[in-house]
Amino acid sequence: MAKIVPRWEWRTFGGRFGVAETRFAELTPGNVQESDELYFLGGGGANVKVRDDLMDIKVLREINADGLERWEPVMKKAFPLPAADVAQVFSSLELAAPTLSRDAYTLDEFVDELVTPSRALRPVRVHKRRARYTVGGCISELSDVQAEGKATRTVAIEAEDAAAVVAAVASIGLDGYLNTNYAGGLKALLDDAPERYAVIDVGTNSVKFHVGERGSDGAWRTIVDRAELTRLGEGLEKKGEITPDAVERTASAIAGMADEAKRNGVRAIVAVGTAGLRIARNSAAVLQAIRARTGISVKVISGEEEGRLAYLAVIGGLRMPQGTLVVFDTGGGSTQFTFGRGGRVDERFSVDVGAVRYTERFGLADAVGLDVLRDALAAIAADLSRIDGRPRPDALVAMGGAITNIAAVRHGLAKYDPNVVQGTILDRGEIDRQIEVYRLRDATERRAIIGLQPKRADVILAGACIIRTVMEKLGQDSLTVSDLGLRHGVLVERFGS
Repeated sequence: MAKIVPRWEWRTFGGRFGVAETRFAELTPGNVQESDELYFLGGGGANVKVRDDLMDIKVLREINADGLERWEPVMKKAFPLPAADVAQVFSSLELAAPTLSRDAYTLDEFVDELVTPSRALRPVRVHKRRARYTVGGCISELSDVQAEGKATRTVAIEAEDAAAVVAAVASIGLDGYLNTNYAGGLKALLDDAPERYAVIDVGTNSVKFHVGERGSDGAWRTIVDRAELTRLGEGLEKKGEITPDAVERTASAIAGMADEAKRNGVRAIVAVGTAGLRIARNSAAVLQAIRARTGISVKVISGEEEGRLAYLAVIGGLRMPQGTLVVFDTGGGSTQFTFGRGGRVDERFSVDVGAVRYTERFGLADAVGLDVLRDALAAIAADLSRIDGRPRPDALVAMGGAITNIAAVRHGLAKYDPNVVQGTILDRGEIDRQIEVYRLRDATERRAIIGLQPKRADVILAGACIIRTVMEKLGQDSLTVSDLGLRHGVLVERFGS
């Protein structure tokens, strides 16, 4: 066997690859090859197949911190295959070799006498059509694959330089996709494994986590949707930096979510960061610490992009009347506004108005007097001056942890139910009623309120005040609540409708 230089490899499988489809279309393909191959699935540690009547074995030698795999070719031999080489096939798959009664085996004898009776290996006939490309100096291929009447596609990138492979994957828009080798991809195809993707939204106050499954009709089904309050922005207003404790809480939550996503068999994990990470002076160090702890790269998006993606989630999840629409998403560190009509976005922007900063500035985690409440409302109104004097929209939609908790309190939900919260209509009277309830209680007392997440008790008053101010400035007596948010917009944007 000719000497082959080991390369770092990355691969993913799926029916479509979003923006990567466009980027491959912009490249000039090299040779297009078709082949019929026979894979043997089972055992572990090796990729075993027959192509061009040669037994071809690669053994997995190493997986690096980025999840790239280094495979070493250990056999490429013609049939009939000597008994010693047959034993090596089973050994490479970490399986005990059956009794070998022949000195050498033809391919048919190998399959009929050794593979089929063992039941430890599954022979799978595969047809491939591979188009080769060069991406960032790396070898790449985009292939159509058929196995036992089922079809999928796969993208692969490989090079001797691991960093070049990581950069090439990102350049075609597939960063976040998990590395899946051929054996794993074929097994998922044959077992009809669902097509699942995960999104992690790293906010100033909470980290939200969503796993969605895309059906054959393109519709999404929720597998997991939850949030953890990690207080990433705690003390950010005063110090301008994210504290080590906040980094540890947030990284721990992301690590748990990444592990849960993998247990659910997702094909990709995408993480986005919002206001706290946009504002903090030490944002770069925080992102590096999160990646080192979790293996997840968090992409910090602009406030405008955050608003656009949230708007995308709303129009996909709510039946809104025709006319002008304003969607706002208030979080711990900022509030995003998107103005539009139907599917058209006319304007979007972000303002640094978030529940954590007003809670810390005015002590709103405690019971407060009317004078403190008036001061907080006045400060919020001043900071929301950008929405002053605008035409009254035909509809107003709110999203984010504050409004969904207010809706849950309105419904008296001892256990949060997104199906109940989604589409809830809240009027200004209900917002005022809850502001008064929270104003008269400190965080400890608020935790006894049915429907309110205990960890959100300290920031809920500030959040309610922001919502009330937005309604007043836009001339709205009521609003519609969207349980869908940024994470759902990212899901649709990155992985298709």
